[in-house]
Amino acid sequence: MQKRPIGTSGLEVTPLALGGNVFGWTADEATSFRVLDAFVDGGGMMVDTADVYSTWVAGHNGGESETVIGNWLKRNPAKRDKVVIATKVGFLDGKIVDGDWVAALQPEVIARACEASLRRLGTDHLDLYYHHKDNPAIPLADSLGAMDALVKAGKVREVGLSQYSAERVGEAMHVAETNQLKRPCALQTWYNLVERPKLEGPLRDVALANNLGIIPFYGLANGFLTGKYRSTADLAKSTRGNRVKDYLEGTGMRVLAALDQVSAEMGAPLAAVAVAWTNAQPGITATLASATSVEQLSELTASMHLKLTPEQVSLLDEASA
Repeated sequence: MQKRPIGTSGLEVTPLALGGNVFGWTADEATSFRVLDAFVDGGGMMVDTADVYSTWVAGHNGGESETVIGNWLKRNPAKRDKVVIATKVGFLDGKIVDGDWVAALQPEVIARACEASLRRLGTDHLDLYYHHKDNPAIPLADSLGAMDALVKAGKVREVGLSQYSAERVGEAMHVAETNQLKRPCALQTWYNLVERPKLEGPLRDVALANNLGIIPFYGLANGFLTGKYRSTADLAKSTRGNRVKDYLEGTGMRVLAALDQVSAEMGAPLAAVAVAWTNAQPGITATLASATSVEQLSELTASMHLKLTPEQVSLLDEASA
């Protein structure tokens, strides 16, 4: 199966990253174990989580997803070497200001949070550790310096940036280089067929210029690109329904029509086609998506074996332009 490098890190992964945001939330532990087993047994490699998952659930304090993954690894020790574990720091200790979550990236927070993540995951190192979101109030030399210290201590292999602007990505790379700090190798950002401007333009340009592996989240646009929501009546099908309401207007229906056509031609689920399109874009290492059942996962893992023709990519490009 095809593997792609995560920037210049030396790490390689298959082009689907499994999102852990649902573990311990909409997927209980037993279900999460089945999904994780099926993902790895099907050739998947990267499992993505964060210490803040899932504080938004009543009675949760954060770390639930990491704990589930840690329990899975404890049950399957041999699978630790088969997975690339990515987690993030900043939100669990952050705060909401004017409706926006401000990440806590102070060096002491990063050091403490890493230890807690290692403990919950039951591993001695993180393969990829992200700043979950930029915080311009914290000097990059401090926040990246804290990550560098973790690398030097053997607790983290590689460093990534999530939810950074184009300008701040450029600044971060410059600070890392001039201060001889561990160079970030990955950029995680919002991107999918119906929200292309989230990445395309200056952000993608700076990522490509710095050889960052791009790992998009919301790869299925909250489930819209699975074809589940085609009218306002469909919004009641899920707790995420209201999040996709805006996709029913503008390019959304054109994109679904194009996905339907390619799906019929390839004999593949819409979700797989949507992920395959994202993976065909410049600089993409792997597309991030989550699954709450093995059946949902099978639609996603099909993308790892799917290569769209240039004509199919063009069709989807035009529909989503």
